[in-house]
Amino acid sequence: MKAYTLGLYEKAMPSDLSWREKLTAAKQAGFDFLEISIDETDAKLSRLDMSQEERAGLLSMMNGVGLPIRTMCLSGHRKYPLGSNDPEICKRGMEIMEKAIILAEDLGVRIIQLAGYDVYYEEGSEETRARFEENLKKATDMAAKAGVVMGFETMETEFMNTVEKAMKYVNIVNSSYLNVYPDLGNITNAAVSYGTDVLQDLETGRGHLCAMHLKETVPGKFREIPFGTGHVNFEAGIQKAWELGIRKFVTEFWYVGNEKWRDDLAFANQMMTAILNKQGQER
Repeated sequence: MKAYTLGLYEKAMPSDLSWREKLTAAKQAGFDFLEISIDETDAKLSRLDMSQEERAGLLSMMNGVGLPIRTMCLSGHRKYPLGSNDPEICKRGMEIMEKAIILAEDLGVRIIQLAGYDVYYEEGSEETRARFEENLKKATDMAAKAGVVMGFETMETEFMNTVEKAMKYVNIVNSSYLNVYPDLGNITNAAVSYGTDVLQDLETGRGHLCAMHLKETVPGKFREIPFGTGHVNFEAGIQKAWELGIRKFVTEFWYVGNEKWRDDLAFANQMMTAILNKQGQER
């Protein structure tokens, strides 16, 4: 048995593929699981209202293809943040949270990656941060009930762009069901911006890191940078993550219309598998 699992971010593939096609493509490229996206679009948010028959069908499909969905990227809170000044937006954000946890429980998803925003399209304040903290505690209780782990994604905004900042809220809530799911690309950009050290930032999350996004970035840019063309030191980042106990990784990149997108999946898998296998052999 391998010492780790490597997943694929769903958006690395064309959005018009069926679930069967996505699961099959991920398996053929060598991945161990798929990360489902629940973003702020109506199409993705509607997944939270899948019928029991649809959920059972998706589970059956995972079993048939031989590749599960094991993590969830819940970025829908960008539009409906837990710290919003608008009570209706906050209410919708908590509904999304509850439904996401139930969907995770039904599909066998182990980790929900939370967007580290108090607000996104509004101005942050002491009030938004306090509201975020209050609702985060409620969300963690819901996750604990379901036995589903949540982990903050380190984002591209000042509010939570480092592991150290995410740990502030992890320590406040103080639950084994709320941890950090760092994005190596985002914390690399933050380290360059602040003149700090990526590996030391990861160290601040010791004992509270549940998985890692492997994403390429360049200074000031956070999306759609092909692997190998940016400044992220994947070897050092993975080595540190491994030392800190992370064994579940997800390659995060985007399909941008490339006809040879299957080759992109295979390249990402091969690149990260080579590094991860080296870690497994060294231990």
